[in-house]
Amino acid sequence: MPARIVSRRSFLATSAATAGVSLLPSPFSSEAWADLPMPSATGALENNLDTYIAAYMPAMNAPGLTLGLTTADATRRVAGYGYADVDQRIAVGPDHLFEIGSISKSFAALAILQLHEEGKLDLHAPVLEYLPDLPIASEFGPITIHHLLTHTSGLPDNGSVFGADPAARLVQGFAPGDHFHYCNAGFDILGLLAAHLDGRPWRVLVAERIFRPLGMTQTRPVITTADRDRYAIGYEAFWDDQYYPRQGRLASAPTIVMDAASGCIASTPGDMARYARMLLNRGASPSGRIVSEPSFALMSTPWIKAAEFSPTSSYGYGIAVDTLDGHKILRHTGGMVAFASSIHVDLDGGVACFASINAMQGYRPTAVTEYAVRLLRAERESKPLPAPPDIPDARDIDNAADYAGTFTSADGRTLTFTAQGKRLSLLDGHDSTQTPVVLQHRGGDRFISTHPGRFAAYAIVFGRKASPAPAEGSAKPAKPVVEVSYGPDWYTAPGYDGPRNFNTPADYNIYTGRYHSDSAWGGDTSIYPLKGRLFADGSPLTPLGNHLFRIGDEEWNPNVAEFYNIFQGQARGLRVIGLDFFRVDVG
Repeated sequence: MPARIVSRRSFLATSAATAGVSLLPSPFSSEAWADLPMPSATGALENNLDTYIAAYMPAMNAPGLTLGLTTADATRRVAGYGYADVDQRIAVGPDHLFEIGSISKSFAALAILQLHEEGKLDLHAPVLEYLPDLPIASEFGPITIHHLLTHTSGLPDNGSVFGADPAARLVQGFAPGDHFHYCNAGFDILGLLAAHLDGRPWRVLVAERIFRPLGMTQTRPVITTADRDRYAIGYEAFWDDQYYPRQGRLASAPTIVMDAASGCIASTPGDMARYARMLLNRGASPSGRIVSEPSFALMSTPWIKAAEFSPTSSYGYGIAVDTLDGHKILRHTGGMVAFASSIHVDLDGGVACFASINAMQGYRPTAVTEYAVRLLRAERESKPLPAPPDIPDARDIDNAADYAGTFTSADGRTLTFTAQGKRLSLLDGHDSTQTPVVLQHRGGDRFISTHPGRFAAYAIVFGRKASPAPAEGSAKPAKPVVEVSYGPDWYTAPGYDGPRNFNTPADYNIYTGRYHSDSAWGGDTSIYPLKGRLFADGSPLTPLGNHLFRIGDEEWNPNVAEFYNIFQGQARGLRVIGLDFFRVDVG
């Protein structure tokens, strides 16, 4: 279940640290990485995969990894890498539970399709016909089960259907079917619908309808502390008020309890191999079909483009539909407070892989599952095994020289960026005694500090000079970098020729400041003005009136932030996509 709230967890995947947690020094010492527990390789495929994972884990700062690899006929490999418990040096084993996150959505989709086959629901009927008490406002049009299954309902991506405010409603931002907008709340509604029509709680129905027929005896349908001793320890970023770099310090995460169908399943690699094998067989299993062929066809239909999975992805029912090397694949990822997962199912090649790591650091082990699928497919086709993919260093920036130079603020402060090869460093012009801070690339013109406490409160975002569109048929020239922002601070280079004065509404002072959520999904978020607009940790906020703001620049985006409890000219509370944050002043 991806956390998609406007906080550092959302944008850079940090999270709250708690008192008394154990710490994982990051990166491990070279000796610890050298002694990382690894499975025994029994062949060329295993050797290639293990060699790749042995390099991947330290590069990505992953404490442990679990993996299940299967063909359409049988499990090919179940393996554990690294540590399930860093402090105790307990290796990841085949029985350790890992939270699979949003891969749970495909289970919810299968349960809904079963109920559809049983004549208990119409996929194109409004969900309010079945659950009239849902707290949703569908002013743009009725929301059908199909819309919920494909993330096209228009509802916001709230982490819960029901909030603390009994009067609150999930309000649409666009007409159903018009856009793909990832929505955890939509799949929570599907879980409630399945339970209503089945007559049993979600945890019972998913176990009876899917786990038991597939022999998934180790899988848990909900996340509860009662099973804590079966889990690998999950790890998260140690500091919740800083942006988290790849090799940042980690801490063991607090436990959570979750029964929402959008992301509440925990499983083992052996069980997930059984699940992937059913998908490879298009709904069939040794004990009978989980869904019919027509229902599986509905699930695996690319209903709408879903570029956030990949440039070529679409979304089916509870799972993304994509291509890999010309093959049709099903894929999904899952992000939890302290776990990150990936599944690749190559329908044409007849191979699949599931992997999960016991940490949340802003990425999913997609590179592992994709490479494993390619290896197994090549082995089955008696072709040369593919070389491992590159593991990029987040500090490497091919165009580092674009950003080199000195940038000056309106009050005369300066930031100087220097490029040495592919590395970009930052030096505060007011403190030449400190060593430059090496930056990490976060995509586009966005960077973060790799030094705890120095330029770590905000992202560093560069802006390029506006230029006329190139003539038809000519190459698009790279626009020069002429400005940079660090939170509310704005600096320009000598080549900047745009506006310098901006009208910032006076009432924005009501909202600016730091807010904290005690939820494991929350952490800290900062609200600040920049160039006349209000931002929440780098995401622009558009005023809608009455202390309510739309998140992002899309006019149809249903995600909103609402400030409340205005006291002595300051908002004391902030509700972001249903999650409450409260103002803190801790320096």
